[in-house]
Amino acid sequence: MEGAQRYFEKEWQRTVYCGDVSGKSGEELPVVVNGWVRRRRDLGGLIFIELWDHTGAVQVVINPELTPEVHERARELRSEFVISVKGKIRVRPEGTANPSMKTGEWEIVAGDLLRLAPAAPLPFEIGELTDKVDENLRLHNRYLDLRREKMQRNLRLRHKIAMYTRNFLSDGGFLEIETPMLTLSTPEGARDYLVPSRVNPGSFYALPQSPQIFKQILMISGFDRYFQIVKCFRDEDLRADRQPEFTQIDIEMSYLVEEDIFSLIEKYLQGLFKETIGVDVATPFRRMTYWEAMDRFGSDKPDLRIPFEIVDLSPVFAGSSFEPFREIAAQGGYVRGIPLPGGASLSRKQLSDIEEKAKRLGARGLSPFQIKDGELKGPLVKYLDESSRSLLKSSSSIDDGDALFVVAGSDRREISEILGALRLELAREHGLVAKGAWEFLWVVDFPLFERDEEAGRWSAVHHPFTSPCSEDIPLMDSNPGEVRSRAYDCVLNGNELGGGSIRIHDPLLQEKVFSCLSFTKEAARERFGFLLDALSSGTPPHGGIALGMDRLAMLLSGAASIRDVMAFPKTQKAQCLMSGAPSPVPEEQLKELCIKTAPSAPSEAPAPAQEKMDLK
Repeated sequence: MEGAQRYFEKEWQRTVYCGDVSGKSGEELPVVVNGWVRRRRDLGGLIFIELWDHTGAVQVVINPELTPEVHERARELRSEFVISVKGKIRVRPEGTANPSMKTGEWEIVAGDLLRLAPAAPLPFEIGELTDKVDENLRLHNRYLDLRREKMQRNLRLRHKIAMYTRNFLSDGGFLEIETPMLTLSTPEGARDYLVPSRVNPGSFYALPQSPQIFKQILMISGFDRYFQIVKCFRDEDLRADRQPEFTQIDIEMSYLVEEDIFSLIEKYLQGLFKETIGVDVATPFRRMTYWEAMDRFGSDKPDLRIPFEIVDLSPVFAGSSFEPFREIAAQGGYVRGIPLPGGASLSRKQLSDIEEKAKRLGARGLSPFQIKDGELKGPLVKYLDESSRSLLKSSSSIDDGDALFVVAGSDRREISEILGALRLELAREHGLVAKGAWEFLWVVDFPLFERDEEAGRWSAVHHPFTSPCSEDIPLMDSNPGEVRSRAYDCVLNGNELGGGSIRIHDPLLQEKVFSCLSFTKEAARERFGFLLDALSSGTPPHGGIALGMDRLAMLLSGAASIRDVMAFPKTQKAQCLMSGAPSPVPEEQLKELCIKTAPSAPSEAPAPAQEKMDLK
């Protein structure tokens, strides 16, 4: 075709983007547009082309009576061909406007057309229904998937988040400072991604799980306000909201207390939500201790949009004749339940399905109650006298038409987590999650340590540089499990937006924490020697937070997964289907790095025990 014989020169450069085409009634304005053919309609005479770029789409009309040669060239165009069009903007004929298009009142009558690049037949149609295409196929052809309006919009929103963040923090006196991508391996928490050193055979760098240690050193170095939009890497099992490489908004400050972090982040999020999606966020955010969140919602990142919570029913069953629950209550265990508004309409089959869900979550059993026509029903009703039945209703706030699901056990956290997970499932299934709500929350007073029964020692809940609450320091010798940390998480609609802590700045206290974690002085020095040396050089009080930028973009855009707000994500097997990474490399490369490959270990082999560490 003739269009393929000509070349792109300055005269073919766009004068306006497709989505910005507009004009005035009675005028025909000359214009040049560049873009992709989204679709072509040949009506036997007129040819209509929907031409698009990242700003939107515009209709182009080719009339054989006006430009027969151009019309002949246009007949060979297919979806996603790249073209340039010279023409004139005009108002669409009466009755043909398209209100679903930004440019729906206007069209371009083509005077000339240049085909810039053809496109092979597409593996799927690009449009509103592309979401229904198998995700692996879309990821394999990510360059096509990214042409969707939704993906274009999501990545532009991500850009706005980054720009707002940089401007907000820079205006607040923060310096953006880069920290190393090649650093020392510290095998706590998730596994490191290792990078072999060619010039140091047998030695490896690690890609950072977090800039944690380096940002603390920046505080010691006198940079009292640091931030970085930084890539981090964790070789861990993946879920919908996890990726092997991710981006976090990393912040650290000196001479501060928790309130300084809270007020900074609340102001930042308030401005960000207004700037990006036009939502007014109320401040200050609610506060809740870790154990309050666990007891009431069964999660340290509770979704406050759900209008019911876990209730304590131990007093009800302590005086009942149902022996299993009475004994658990008498021994200091827990009998708890979750109400379900409208649950009285559930059938026996549905109640049985809910019980099976609870068992899959770890419950030994689940006892349902329903109030139908004012009467309390359920298999355990016969074990409750009138006063206990009345107490059950008042304790759970259930009314006529509602249901209540009861679980019992000796482990406080386990029972709460089972009911917390069930609460989320039931709320989503029954449409009880408030739409359009933005419920922010600070969760504070996390435990500093948790018991690793398999290893027979204490491990850090967050990381070993988190400061304990000063009043709990004496408990480190007698009862480490009761020590609270000065850690905090920012939660939004059941998602952890980010977390952080006030750090340890006293080298003696840092040694004590290492001792509680069963680190010998030699082991602590081997792993964190340069930080310990820095701490001994005069360290100001400091702390910070890391916000997950991918998760923030996911929530602001309404996406179902962080993969929908990342340009080139990995699959749940940490693979890039488009490029084929990871892949084998030639033997010569391995020899140069002094590396010899070994047969893969059986998939059922247990992973080596590792200390849990969340560096943020």
